[in-house]
Parts: sequence; C-alpha cells; structure tokens
Amino acid sequence: MTEHIYNFKEIESKWQKRWEEKKIFKSDEIPSKKKYYLLEMFPYPSGKIHMGHVRNYTIGDVFARFKKMQGYNVLHPMGWDAFGLPAENAAIKHGVHPVKWTMDNIAYMRKQLKMLGLSYDWEREIATCHPKYYKWSQWLFLKMFEKGLAYRKKGFVNWCSSCQTVLANEQVEDGLCWRCESVVIQKEIEGWFLKITDYAEKLLKGCEKLASGWNERVLIMQKNWIGKSYGTEVDFPVEDSDKAIKIFTTRQDTLFGATFMCMSPEHPLASELGRGTKQENAVKKFAEEIASEDKKMRSAEETEKKGVFTGRYAINPMNKEKIPVYLANFVLIEYGTGAIMSVPAHDQRDFEFARKYNLSIRVVINPPDKNLDAKTMSEAFAGEGYLVNSGQFNGLNSKDALDKIGDYLKNNKIGKKTVNYRLRDWGISRQRYWGTPIPVIYCDTCGVAPVPYENLPVILPTDIDFPTDGKSPLVNNEKFIKVKCPKCKNDARRETDTMDTFICSSWYFLRYTSPRYDDYPVKNEAVKYWMPVDQYIGGIEHAVLHLLYARFFTKFMADIGLASTDEPFTNLLTQGMVVKDGAKMSKSKGNVVDPDDIIDKYGADTARLFILFTSPPEKDLDWSDHGVEGAYRFLNRVWRLVTECRMRNAECGIKDNSESQIQNSELRRVTHLTIKKVTEDIEKRFHFNTAISAIMEFVNVLYQNSEFRIQNSEFRKAVNTLIILLSPFAPHIVEEMWEMMGNKGSVIKESWPSYNPEFIKSEEITIIVQINGKVRSRLTVNTDISDDDLKNTVLSDIKVKEWTDHKEIKKFVMVPKKLVSIVI
Repeated sequence: MTEHIYNFKEIESKWQKRWEEKKIFKSDEIPSKKKYYLLEMFPYPSGKIHMGHVRNYTIGDVFARFKKMQGYNVLHPMGWDAFGLPAENAAIKHGVHPVKWTMDNIAYMRKQLKMLGLSYDWEREIATCHPKYYKWSQWLFLKMFEKGLAYRKKGFVNWCSSCQTVLANEQVEDGLCWRCESVVIQKEIEGWFLKITDYAEKLLKGCEKLASGWNERVLIMQKNWIGKSYGTEVDFPVEDSDKAIKIFTTRQDTLFGATFMCMSPEHPLASELGRGTKQENAVKKFAEEIASEDKKMRSAEETEKKGVFTGRYAINPMNKEKIPVYLANFVLIEYGTGAIMSVPAHDQRDFEFARKYNLSIRVVINPPDKNLDAKTMSEAFAGEGYLVNSGQFNGLNSKDALDKIGDYLKNNKIGKKTVNYRLRDWGISRQRYWGTPIPVIYCDTCGVAPVPYENLPVILPTDIDFPTDGKSPLVNNEKFIKVKCPKCKNDARRETDTMDTFICSSWYFLRYTSPRYDDYPVKNEAVKYWMPVDQYIGGIEHAVLHLLYARFFTKFMADIGLASTDEPFTNLLTQGMVVKDGAKMSKSKGNVVDPDDIIDKYGADTARLFILFTSPPEKDLDWSDHGVEGAYRFLNRVWRLVTECRMRNAECGIKDNSESQIQNSELRRVTHLTIKKVTEDIEKRFHFNTAISAIMEFVNVLYQNSEFRIQNSEFRKAVNTLIILLSPFAPHIVEEMWEMMGNKGSVIKESWPSYNPEFIKSEEITIIVQINGKVRSRLTVNTDISDDDLKNTVLSDIKVKEWTDHKEIKKFVMVPKKLVSIVI
C-alpha cells in the first residue's frame, strides 16, 4: 500500500479481516470486570440496509467502542427479526420461498453491516425464524398458559383484508394497516390473547424507575397507552330485560344528569338490543359502517359525532328514569366497558350528540357564580361547582360528591369504586404462515391441550405451496394439522394461527446473553451478568409497540426466575430519521441514497463520519451530498497530517529544545481540552457532531507551525491522541494510522485518554467581538477579567471604535470566555 495515498478500500478490507480473525469484539462473562451491554433494535431482513439503519447502528457502534476503550467488558450483539409478512408476500408475488428470501436477505445485510466496520460479536447472532430461537418463544407461551396469562376468546379485532390477518391496536395507523396501508375493519373472530393487563400497574410504576434514562416523550406515550384512571363502575338495567349495561365513569357526581346512554357498535349487547325492534336494520347498517372507520379518528374531538337509536331503554339507577340507548361512533370497545352514560350538560361530546339528535339535557352541577339553564347553554359545563337536581346530594361540592356518591353506589349494590386501564390484553393470533407456530392442540375429547415441553419446537413446515388468495397455507396442510392428542392419544388438530411477530422481539435481548444455550431460554449466570441492557437505541415509532411488550415479557420472565431485572433497558436513545429533499427517505419518493454507493465511492469511514457529524442523534438528519464530500476531505486531511508526521520524524528524529517549551505547553493544553470536550460530548450528551467538530479544531491546531510539528515529541503524543479520539467515529483509517505511527496492536485495545485539569488552564483567552452579527475584532484578555473591564476593553479597541463611534449601542451581550455581541 502506498502510504501517502488514502486508499480506503484496501484499508477497510484489511482491518475488517483482521478484526474478524483476531475476534476483537468477542464478548464473554468476566465476573471481575464491569460490563456494558449496548444494543440497537435489530432489523427486519428486508433485503438491504438503508441510511436509517446506518445511522442507528453507527450511533451504537461509537458508544460501544468508546466504552470498550474505557475498560468495560462490552456486549454488542446483532441479529434478525426474521418472521413477518414481507417474506410471505414475496413468496406469493414472486414465487420465492420465505425461507430462501429471508436467508438470502440476511446474508446480504450481514455483509453490508460488516462493511461498515461495526463492532458486533457475530458469534452471538440470532435469527428469530430459526427453530432453536422460536422453540423458546413457544416455551414462554406455554409458561404464560400455565400461569393463566395466555387464553383464547372470541372478540372484535382489527382485521386487514389485504394481509388476511389480525392487527394489534398499535399496528393500526390512521385506520390503515401499518404494513400494507389497507383499510382496517372490525371483525369478530376467536384467537389467543396474552393478559398484559395483569401487568398494567407494574408497567406504569416502572415508568418512574426509568425516568432518569428514558426519553420523557416515550414514557408519556407509554403512560397514556396504559391509561390508568380512578372511578366507579355502575350497572344500568335494560328495560324489560334481565340484562344490564355496565359503565365506567370518573364523574359519578354527574349520574343524575345521565339522560341517555351510548354504546360501542362492537359491544356484545349492541346487536342484541336492536333485535326485534323497528331499529334492527338501522343498528346493523350503522355497526357495519363504523367497523371500517379509524378508531383514533372516531374518538377525536373534531370528528362528527354519529349514532343510532337501538330501540331500547335503560334505567338510570339513581333516579329510576328511563333513558334511550344509542350506538355511537365515538365510544370504543377498548376503553372502559365499551359503554358510557351520557351527561350532555357536563360533557361537550355528549352535548353535541344531544343537540344533534334532540335528546334531553339536564343540569346537575352549577358553577359557584350562577345557575345554568339547559335550554340556553351553548356548551357543556365541565368545571367544579355545586350539585342540583341530584336528590339527597343537592348542595354538595362536586368534588366532595365523588366519594359520597361512590359510597352510596357501593352500599346500595348499584356499583363500586374501581380503577380502570386503557390498556387491553394483547391479541397475538395471526392468520399467517411465516411466524412462530402457536404450540396448542385441539382435541374433541380433551379440548385445548398445550403441546408438551419435550415436543418443542413445533416446527413450521417448509415444504408448502402458497395459495394465490393470500390465506395461510397452514390451514390446508394436513401433514402439519393432523396430530395425536398428548392427553388421550386420539386424533386431534394443531393450531394453524401463528404468533404476532412482536413476540419474537419481546425477549431477544435476553437471548443474546446466552444464544446457544439449549436447556432454557436464557442461562442464569449469563443473564445475571449482562442484564439489564445499559443503552438501547432505536426509533421512537416503537415507543408503544415493541418497548411496552419488551417490558411486559421481562417482568414475566423475572417473575418465573428467568430474568435478573424487571426492566430490560436502563437507558434509551431514540434517534431521528434520515431525510432528503425535505422528506423521509423512501422508494416511493425516489429520494433513497444507497449506503453501498456511498461506501464504494468514499468508504465506510466517510459514511459513518458524515452520519455522525451532520446532526445530533435525536434530531432528524438532512442528507447532503456536499456534506459527504466534506467528511471525505477531512479524513484525507488527517491522513496527510499523520503521514507527514511519520515520514518527517523518521527522517529527522524527534527533538525537543527550550525554544519549543512554550509551544509544548499550548499544544498540551489544546490536547487535553479536546480530550475533555470529546469525552463529555460522547458520554454525557451523545452529541457526536460537536465531538467531531472539536476533533476538527484539534486538527487545525496540529496543522499550524510546520517546523514545530516535524521535530517535537509533544506533537507526536498529540497525534496519537488525535487517532484515539477519532477511532470510535472512523475506525478503519485510525487503525491504519495507528500502525503507521509505529504503535503495536489494535487501537481499540488502547485505553481512552483522560484529561488533566491542570493542563487546560490558560492565563489568557481570545474574545471574538461581533458587531451586528459580523466579526469585527479579536481581543486577547486575562481569563479572570471582570465583565466591566471586558466591556471597557472592547469599547476601547480601535477596530471596534471604527464601527461604534457616534453610533447608539442598543445591545451589549457577553458570552463568558467566548465572545461579545454588539448591536448598533
């Protein structure tokens, strides 16, 4: 290799091979050494990595390398979230078997990730579609079944007709399937559920524990999704029936004002109430219409309130009044009981509905300063006040009435105080092929029989043909379906639904601690050493879906003795998107930049440096071709600096003399200032962009005074420090430069430098003076100069006076030890 030419292709190939041969990034449990578990959310093997992947994994890699050089025993694994619809859709569309499609994609994406120089321990690689992985997903399902946390029921689900499968609430975005963007409808089918609601309170309390390390926005999203509220359950008997409509309310102080009821069209009683009445057809038609509407939009404030009378009445248990029962679009089956009492005088949504359908409005709370008239009200009154038209509770403050009415309901067996959660049990049944088989057998004699543990895994058959109608091929696969009942040994049939793929990603981080362990999902000693994950990195779009499920699984595994912690991720970083031309990169927008093209033209180190320098991780990154070229030029500049340092030192030898002492002192000060800045920006703030900027400034200093840099040992130390500081960001080129400087071994084996506070002190500093936003002067002053003295010094400066004499100074702003800004 010609040393003075930066041949990134040869350099990157050389060091990737050497890292692999020497197993530089292999990790083992070392009890005597402090551990650091860093993890990025693993990818779906879609075919090729995109710039979003590059950003996510490069951010993680910087921190993994940094912590390794700080002396930590770092676990930094990679794997594949390999089950999912795209593989199955590809099989239907192109005739490629999901196994081949998935494995080919994994092979290609693995190659791409290795080309980026990412510090993964590839010996821990997992793929969730491998039987040795999904065996343990099935094992965990059976454990949940044993504990009563996995159960089967019939209910309304989100159904994508295009994908022919059920979707969790979190997988429906604006009424569309998150995968194919088809309209999602409500469909009643039977399926398997996990009782995540049993962990609602634990999940909520855990949010407080995570407050110091998680993005507040994510925690708020999780708290809102869990949705805890205190209130009362009340039964409203249906007239001329033995049925009752149960409601949950946080405003039992308004019970006397309930003048009608509203139910979700998906409520179990919805169709029954209308049956045999003149409204039967209208009820059926309304329910079908609402089934295809987006649930979020249905309950949004701006959405038109729609409803239909069921033809039946309920009895208000407080005043025995007969009130009509409606189906309404804004009532969701997922929240509360799927039915509400409607108090139009004190709820704006109910008020609008009552006005639209000409329903009765009764005031039961007056504000302190006036009496309300239902006939003249223009909006609902939802504030605090005093009860009226409320029988024995008249005159009570509405807040005081909450408990008193709650006690009355309990004592008269009309209702009870309770806590309600918005969170609903997790429906995991998917009518698809490419997923983990649910380990259950159906027997006409024994009913539901779990597959015995010793018979796991239930293997997903690969010798199948895909029907063109999009239905799962398992439904008609007799070889898979037919099985003997494990209890009575009679003929039985397997479950043909597969698990939601979020099951796979809900515990993979635990499997990484012992990925080849065959006795249990995790090895006790390994999980105790490595867990929890110290730093988790991924997109905020997973705030509710993946992160909530992962917390649920971890808590369950802790309860059965498989996890050493009940929270999986101590710290969470949610990175921004990569955008180009003002929009997120996507094939449909034609603004995708292929990482392979960038690596081929500029090298992986340039791609990494640009990604890290352009924007802080939590912000969106705006792609710039010029920015990529700038990163490439900078690496070439560093290369030339190190090459010259090596060549000249070899020719002249290293000399120190008394004349160089001043330069030595200043260079040492700048070196230690840079160490401090880069270390703090990486460790405390994840501000890789400002860390790189500090390194660039350091390079500028090193380029000053060519004679000094040729012959001075302090300069050589500074260059070696530069190489180490740059190593997490551009690992290939620094390995080569480290070797060029005559150092032994890999730079990743070096200790991260620490700064000496004594060395960064300076008796003088340079103050930049701006006038109306433009630099007009630079002044050298003592570090301890007072604000008044600094102001006088600035205003006395000749260059400043040229601009300020005979002018009104409107503003004089001082940024300590950096600049003065004057507005005239």
